[in-house]
Amino acid sequence: MNLSSSLGVVVQGSLSQGLEVRLNGDISVEDMRVGKFLVVQGKRSRFFCMLTDVSLGTSSQRILINPPDPSNTFLAEVLSGTTTFGTINLMPMLMFTPPDPLDILIDIKKTKGKKQTPEYAVIRQLGHLNHGEPDQEVSLQPVKTVPSHFSQVFDAVENDFKIIFGSEDNPLKRNFAIGQPIDMPVPICLDLDRFVERSNGVFGKSGTGKSFLTRLLLSGVIRKQAAVNLIFDMHSEYGWEAAREGKKFSTVKGLRQLFPAQVQIYTLDPESTLRRGVRDAQELYISYDQIDVEDLMLIKDELNLSEASLENAIILRNEFGKNWITRLLAMSNVEIQTFCEEKMGSKSSIMALQRKLNRLDDLKYIKSSCPHNYIKQILDAIAAQKHIVIEFGSQSNLLSYMLATNIITRRIHHEYVRKAEKFLQTKNICDRPQQLMITIEEAHKFLAPMTAKQTIFGTIAREMRKYFVTLLVVDQRPSGIDNEVMSQIGTRITALLNDEKDIEAIFTGVAGSTNLRSVLSKLDSKQQALVLGHAVPMPVVIQTRAYDDQFYREVGEVPWEEISTSEVLRVAEVAKADLGF
Repeated sequence: MNLSSSLGVVVQGSLSQGLEVRLNGDISVEDMRVGKFLVVQGKRSRFFCMLTDVSLGTSSQRILINPPDPSNTFLAEVLSGTTTFGTINLMPMLMFTPPDPLDILIDIKKTKGKKQTPEYAVIRQLGHLNHGEPDQEVSLQPVKTVPSHFSQVFDAVENDFKIIFGSEDNPLKRNFAIGQPIDMPVPICLDLDRFVERSNGVFGKSGTGKSFLTRLLLSGVIRKQAAVNLIFDMHSEYGWEAAREGKKFSTVKGLRQLFPAQVQIYTLDPESTLRRGVRDAQELYISYDQIDVEDLMLIKDELNLSEASLENAIILRNEFGKNWITRLLAMSNVEIQTFCEEKMGSKSSIMALQRKLNRLDDLKYIKSSCPHNYIKQILDAIAAQKHIVIEFGSQSNLLSYMLATNIITRRIHHEYVRKAEKFLQTKNICDRPQQLMITIEEAHKFLAPMTAKQTIFGTIAREMRKYFVTLLVVDQRPSGIDNEVMSQIGTRITALLNDEKDIEAIFTGVAGSTNLRSVLSKLDSKQQALVLGHAVPMPVVIQTRAYDDQFYREVGEVPWEEISTSEVLRVAEVAKADLGF
């Protein structure tokens, strides 16, 4: 590497605490930002590091006691870099050790006559780190040692980022650019195959852009066909369009506008959806016979249900089957009294349950009976690889959101378990279920320590990966999520958090997280995030990709407004001919 571009040298450090680097005199400490990506060139290995802290140092205490006059710039320049200097702390994340030159010569002899020159073999073995495009065979390793004293430190170059995070041009991987480093315009990519195979989380305090970041991730999964999405859209932000934050009101496109042929919208509030001008949204209703006692356990706090009421609900279900709620709501006081005498129930508990379940009548999507099975319709659409957005409209209170989300997800869980078991039996690739990612907001309500073991979402987070179902949880209070569930979150994309409990929760199950805490707490309040976990080789701070017209052109399908009437008629005629009409 070009030594003239060196930023400084390693003066001390350890594997657990990181490296301390003394900056060269001509390097301004103000150019060193927490989260910056740097490279340390050791004698044999190259270390890819994150900057975790910046400090000022001096070789003499006399300077601190008697600092130079601010007007004496000459003395300040003389002292800079010698008596006074800047210090940065680096945390090595990955390393690359090229093979021994003797091994390269042996390899050259082995490849002689195989249509590659010795020069090519050397470049391939060295990983093509400093010349041309990065080689795909570079073997990155976890850091198990540290560079020696006085190893040179350099800014990362574009090839370094491509070696670590790959590029969208790689045809062998589903890489998707989620943003770029805070100091260089080069894409940072997620490996979407690794992303969807485990449950993931998007975290950040209110106003940091979690919804925009989630929409970005969902667009990438749809574009790269990494999985099918089921999105429970609490505030109607992902389907058709959403408001952009800022002084001047504007909107951004939702997934249905970006991918009209692949995304379907279902609504639990058709009137609200119609008022917002959403096209082709399908109605969705849930009947009383689809509500089970397990669903009520999740919303017992919202309905203020006691344990005694839930126990009597089980008695009612055992007696009346799936129609138990309809029968309960129609029962008179005399009938309740008779039932309790025959079935050893509690009259007061059942009457309290009846009174509180009447609140469900206020939910627009709840019907006493539904001749059409809407949940089966959603399952069929998922099987056909359609991405589903379920909008709640004015029904976005926690009671409504938690009830509908739990009911639908439990049935999907049951169906996917059945399909996965069949696939394990037949080993036929045609029987393999389509990878499904379920997006939920206000995740701490579903995954709290007291409820995570009882709800279907806790089950999915812990074990459904083997059944081809994962979660994408979106939340501003990760400290409210059960620690066991957080430890199963594969990739965590975290915007600014201030609460110490939330910051601690983000690093649950993450080794060597001490230095990353300071990085997370110093993010900008907008369009910055710390990405770490299964889908990236090392933690990285990114400036998130803009969700704008350029993004629409690069990622989306042909927009609705660009499809001419004549083109629609032409496609319809072709379809009719194909079907034999």
